[in-house]
Amino acid sequence: MAELQGFLFPRTATGKASVLPPPPWHYSGDMLTIEYRTDPDRVIELLPTPLEPAEDPGAVALVWADWQSCSDGGEELLDPVRAQYKEAFVVVRARYHGEHVSRCVHIWVDTDFSMVRGHYQGYPKKLGDIHLTRPVAYGRAGPRLAPGGRFGATVSAGGRRLAEARFTITGTAEQAGFVNAHAMFHTRYLPAMEAEGPPALHELVANKTIDGEGGPIYVGDAELQLFTSPTEELDRLAPREIIGATYRQVGATFAGGTTVERYHPGG
Repeated sequence: MAELQGFLFPRTATGKASVLPPPPWHYSGDMLTIEYRTDPDRVIELLPTPLEPAEDPGAVALVWADWQSCSDGGEELLDPVRAQYKEAFVVVRARYHGEHVSRCVHIWVDTDFSMVRGHYQGYPKKLGDIHLTRPVAYGRAGPRLAPGGRFGATVSAGGRRLAEARFTITGTAEQAGFVNAHAMFHTRYLPAMEAEGPPALHELVANKTIDGEGGPIYVGDAELQLFTSPTEELDRLAPREIIGATYRQVGATFAGGTTVERYHPGG
Protein backbone atom coordinates (compact mmCIF):
# COMPACT_ATOMS: atom_id res chain seq x y z
CA MET A 1 0.00 0.00 0.00
CA ALA A 2 1.38 3.40 -0.99
CA GLU A 3 2.16 5.98 1.70
CA LEU A 4 -0.07 9.02 1.21
CA GLN A 5 1.66 12.29 0.37
CA GLY A 6 0.81 15.97 0.70
CA PHE A 7 1.23 18.75 3.25
CA LEU A 8 -2.55 18.92 3.82
CA PHE A 9 -5.67 17.28 2.45
CA PRO A 10 -6.41 15.67 0.13
CA ARG A 11 -3.39 13.44 0.71
CA THR A 12 -2.81 11.14 -2.24
CA ALA A 13 -0.22 8.82 -3.68
CA THR A 14 1.58 11.76 -5.32
CA GLY A 15 0.60 14.73 -3.13
CA LYS A 16 -0.21 16.82 -6.19
CA ALA A 17 -3.81 17.49 -5.13
CA SER A 18 -2.95 18.91 -1.69
CA VAL A 19 -4.67 22.26 -1.19
CA LEU A 20 -1.35 23.70 0.01
CA PRO A 21 2.37 23.15 -0.48
CA PRO A 22 4.51 23.14 2.67
CA PRO A 23 5.94 26.40 4.06
CA PRO A 24 7.71 28.73 3.67
CA TRP A 25 5.03 30.90 2.08
CA HIS A 26 5.92 34.28 0.60
CA TYR A 27 3.49 37.22 0.49
CA SER A 28 3.49 40.53 -1.38
CA GLY A 29 0.58 42.92 -1.42
CA ASP A 30 -1.20 46.15 -0.59
CA MET A 31 -2.72 46.82 2.83
CA LEU A 32 -5.25 49.41 3.94
CA THR A 33 -5.39 49.58 7.74
CA ILE A 34 -7.91 51.56 9.76
CA GLU A 35 -7.30 51.73 13.50
CA TYR A 36 -10.11 52.75 15.83
CA ARG A 37 -11.39 52.36 19.38
CA THR A 38 -14.40 50.30 20.35
CA ASP A 39 -15.99 49.21 23.64
CA PRO A 40 -13.06 47.59 25.53
CA ASP A 41 -15.32 44.88 26.93
CA ARG A 42 -16.05 43.69 23.38
CA VAL A 43 -12.33 43.13 22.83
CA ILE A 44 -11.69 41.53 26.21
CA GLU A 45 -14.45 38.97 25.68
CA LEU A 46 -12.50 37.66 22.64
CA LEU A 47 -9.26 36.98 24.55
CA PRO A 48 -8.84 33.35 25.67
CA THR A 49 -6.85 32.32 28.70
CA PRO A 50 -3.92 33.03 29.23
CA LEU A 51 -4.10 36.25 27.18
CA GLU A 52 -4.80 39.41 29.14
CA PRO A 53 -5.94 42.86 28.01
CA ALA A 54 -3.34 45.35 26.86
CA GLU A 55 -3.40 49.01 27.82
CA ASP A 56 -5.81 50.88 25.55
CA PRO A 57 -7.76 47.61 25.38
CA GLY A 58 -10.42 48.93 23.00
CA ALA A 59 -7.94 49.55 20.16
CA VAL A 60 -8.78 47.63 16.97
CA ALA A 61 -7.31 47.43 13.46
CA LEU A 62 -9.52 46.55 10.49
CA VAL A 63 -7.29 45.62 7.57
CA TRP A 64 -8.00 45.05 3.88
CA ALA A 65 -5.27 43.28 1.90
CA ASP A 66 -4.80 42.41 -1.78
CA TRP A 67 -2.21 39.61 -1.83
CA GLN A 68 -0.08 37.58 -4.16
CA SER A 69 1.56 34.58 -2.49
CA CYS A 70 3.68 31.59 -3.43
CA SER A 71 5.80 28.78 -2.07
CA ASP A 72 9.59 28.64 -2.39
CA GLY A 73 9.55 27.47 -5.99
CA GLY A 74 7.25 30.27 -7.14
CA GLU A 75 5.26 28.05 -9.53
CA GLU A 76 2.02 29.69 -8.38
CA LEU A 77 3.07 33.02 -9.89
CA LEU A 78 2.78 31.55 -13.39
CA ASP A 79 -0.68 30.16 -12.55
CA PRO A 80 -2.08 33.20 -10.73
CA VAL A 81 -5.37 31.57 -9.76
CA ARG A 82 -3.21 29.77 -7.18
CA ALA A 83 -1.45 32.94 -6.04
CA GLN A 84 -3.88 35.85 -5.86
CA TYR A 85 -6.50 36.52 -3.21
CA LYS A 86 -7.95 39.25 -1.01
CA GLU A 87 -8.86 39.32 2.65
CA ALA A 88 -10.26 41.58 5.35
CA PHE A 89 -9.37 40.97 8.97
CA VAL A 90 -9.75 42.39 12.45
CA VAL A 91 -6.80 42.57 14.84
CA VAL A 92 -6.76 43.38 18.55
CA ARG A 93 -3.96 43.55 21.08
CA ALA A 94 -3.33 41.57 24.25
CA ARG A 95 -0.58 40.64 26.68
CA TYR A 96 1.01 37.24 27.14
CA HIS A 97 3.07 37.09 30.35
CA GLY A 98 3.50 40.86 30.12
CA GLU A 99 4.55 40.99 26.47
CA HIS A 100 2.39 42.66 23.85
CA VAL A 101 0.92 40.38 21.18
CA SER A 102 -1.57 40.85 18.36
CA ARG A 103 -4.49 38.54 17.63
CA CYS A 104 -6.79 38.20 14.64
CA VAL A 105 -10.36 37.75 15.90
CA HIS A 106 -12.33 37.89 12.61
CA ILE A 107 -11.18 37.36 9.03
CA TRP A 108 -12.73 36.77 5.61
CA VAL A 109 -10.92 35.56 2.48
CA ASP A 110 -12.00 34.79 -1.08
CA THR A 111 -10.12 31.55 -1.92
CA ASP A 112 -10.06 28.06 -0.49
CA PHE A 113 -6.26 27.79 -0.29
CA SER A 114 -6.04 30.99 1.77
CA MET A 115 -8.80 29.83 4.12
CA VAL A 116 -7.18 26.44 4.73
CA ARG A 117 -3.74 28.00 5.12
CA GLY A 118 -5.20 30.30 7.74
CA HIS A 119 -6.77 27.43 9.65
CA TYR A 120 -3.35 25.78 9.81
CA GLN A 121 -1.91 29.03 11.21
CA GLY A 122 -4.78 29.56 13.65
CA TYR A 123 -6.55 32.38 11.82
CA PRO A 124 -10.37 32.04 12.11
CA LYS A 125 -10.87 32.42 8.35
CA LYS A 126 -14.25 32.34 6.63
CA LEU A 127 -15.16 32.85 2.98
CA GLY A 128 -16.27 36.32 1.91
CA ASP A 129 -16.22 38.89 -0.88
CA ILE A 130 -13.50 41.51 -0.44
CA HIS A 131 -12.81 44.55 -2.60
CA LEU A 132 -10.15 47.24 -2.29
CA THR A 133 -9.39 50.12 -4.67
CA ARG A 134 -6.05 49.58 -6.41
CA PRO A 135 -3.59 52.43 -6.95
CA VAL A 136 -2.44 53.22 -10.49
CA ALA A 137 0.58 54.92 -12.02
CA TYR A 138 -1.11 55.87 -15.32
CA GLY A 139 -4.56 56.89 -16.44
CA ARG A 140 -7.62 57.97 -14.51
CA ALA A 141 -9.08 54.61 -13.39
CA GLY A 142 -7.53 54.68 -9.95
CA PRO A 143 -5.88 56.84 -7.31
CA ARG A 144 -2.21 57.74 -7.14
CA LEU A 145 -0.18 56.93 -4.05
CA ALA A 146 0.05 60.61 -3.23
CA PRO A 147 -1.90 63.20 -1.23
CA GLY A 148 -5.46 63.33 -2.50
CA GLY A 149 -5.57 59.65 -3.52
CA ARG A 150 -8.95 58.19 -2.54
CA PHE A 151 -9.62 54.52 -1.80
CA GLY A 152 -12.69 52.46 -0.98
CA ALA A 153 -12.93 49.03 0.63
CA THR A 154 -15.75 46.59 1.37
CA VAL A 155 -16.21 43.12 2.83
CA SER A 156 -19.34 40.98 2.51
CA ALA A 157 -20.22 37.44 3.58
CA GLY A 158 -23.33 35.34 3.34
CA GLY A 159 -24.89 37.83 0.94
CA ARG A 160 -24.61 40.74 3.40
CA ARG A 161 -22.20 43.66 3.55
CA LEU A 162 -20.29 43.64 6.83
CA ALA A 163 -18.05 46.70 6.51
CA GLU A 164 -17.19 49.53 4.18
CA ALA A 165 -14.47 52.14 4.41
CA ARG A 166 -13.12 55.18 2.63
CA PHE A 167 -9.58 56.52 2.86
CA THR A 168 -7.95 59.68 1.51
CA ILE A 169 -4.18 60.10 1.55
CA THR A 170 -2.96 63.27 3.25
CA GLY A 171 0.77 62.52 3.49
CA THR A 172 3.37 60.03 4.67
CA ALA A 173 4.67 58.91 8.06
CA GLU A 174 7.68 57.14 9.53
CA GLN A 175 5.63 54.68 11.57
CA ALA A 176 2.56 52.59 10.82
CA GLY A 177 -0.15 51.76 13.36
CA PHE A 178 0.37 50.06 16.72
CA VAL A 179 -2.36 47.40 16.86
CA ASN A 180 -1.18 45.00 14.14
CA ALA A 181 2.48 45.41 15.11
CA HIS A 182 3.31 42.43 17.31
CA ALA A 183 3.72 38.68 17.08
CA MET A 184 0.41 37.07 16.09
CA PHE A 185 -0.93 34.71 18.79
CA HIS A 186 -3.71 32.49 17.49
CA THR A 187 -5.70 29.45 18.60
CA ARG A 188 -5.71 26.19 16.68
CA TYR A 189 -8.82 24.22 17.60
CA LEU A 190 -10.49 21.04 16.39
CA PRO A 191 -13.36 19.31 18.21
CA ALA A 192 -13.11 15.63 18.97
CA MET A 193 -15.10 13.18 16.88
CA GLU A 194 -16.85 11.96 20.04
CA ALA A 195 -19.70 14.28 20.96
CA GLU A 196 -18.65 14.58 24.60
CA GLY A 197 -14.91 14.21 24.13
CA PRO A 198 -12.27 16.88 24.81
CA PRO A 199 -10.92 18.79 21.79
CA ALA A 200 -8.69 16.78 19.50
CA LEU A 201 -6.57 19.93 19.05
CA HIS A 202 -6.51 23.00 21.29
CA GLU A 203 -3.37 25.10 21.44
CA LEU A 204 -2.13 28.67 21.44
CA VAL A 205 0.45 29.32 18.72
CA ALA A 206 2.73 32.19 17.73
CA ASN A 207 3.17 32.75 14.00
CA LYS A 208 6.66 33.62 12.76
CA THR A 209 7.31 35.92 9.82
CA ILE A 210 10.70 36.84 8.42
CA ASP A 211 12.14 39.05 5.68
CA GLY A 212 9.50 41.71 6.23
CA GLU A 213 9.80 44.84 4.12
CA GLY A 214 7.55 47.64 3.01
CA GLY A 215 7.20 50.75 0.94
CA PRO A 216 6.27 54.27 2.03
CA ILE A 217 3.61 54.55 4.72
CA TYR A 218 0.77 56.70 3.44
CA VAL A 219 -1.48 58.18 6.12
CA GLY A 220 -4.80 59.88 5.74
CA ASP A 221 -8.39 60.45 6.76
CA ALA A 222 -10.75 57.48 7.04
CA GLU A 223 -14.44 56.70 7.39
CA LEU A 224 -15.67 53.30 8.58
CA GLN A 225 -19.09 51.68 8.89
CA LEU A 226 -19.94 48.21 10.21
CA PHE A 227 -23.23 46.39 9.58
CA THR A 228 -25.23 43.64 11.23
CA SER A 229 -25.55 40.07 10.00
CA PRO A 230 -27.33 37.01 11.42
CA THR A 231 -24.15 34.93 11.10
CA GLU A 232 -21.39 37.44 11.96
CA GLU A 233 -20.36 39.48 15.01
CA LEU A 234 -18.23 42.22 13.50
CA ASP A 235 -20.76 44.88 14.50
CA ARG A 236 -20.05 44.09 18.18
CA LEU A 237 -16.75 45.91 17.57
CA ALA A 238 -18.48 49.09 16.39
CA PRO A 239 -16.13 52.10 16.18
CA ARG A 240 -16.34 54.87 18.74
CA GLU A 241 -13.49 56.95 17.30
CA ILE A 242 -10.96 56.65 14.48
CA ILE A 243 -7.33 56.53 15.62
CA GLY A 244 -5.71 56.67 12.18
CA ALA A 245 -5.38 54.99 8.81
CA THR A 246 -2.53 53.89 6.54
CA TYR A 247 -1.96 52.41 3.09
CA ARG A 248 1.24 50.49 2.43
CA GLN A 249 2.72 47.95 0.01
CA VAL A 250 4.44 45.17 1.97
CA GLY A 251 6.09 41.78 1.74
CA ALA A 252 6.97 39.01 4.22
CA THR A 253 7.53 35.27 4.54
CA PHE A 254 5.71 32.87 6.86
CA ALA A 255 8.32 30.51 8.21
CA GLY A 256 6.39 28.36 10.67
CA GLY A 257 5.75 29.21 14.28
CA THR A 258 5.81 28.06 17.88
CA THR A 259 3.29 26.18 20.00
CA VAL A 260 3.02 28.45 23.03
CA GLU A 261 0.50 26.46 25.10
CA ARG A 262 -1.22 23.12 24.71
CA TYR A 263 -4.40 23.15 26.71
CA HIS A 264 -5.34 20.19 28.85
CA PRO A 265 -8.19 18.02 27.58
CA GLY A 266 -11.42 19.86 28.11
CA GLY A 267 -9.56 23.15 28.76
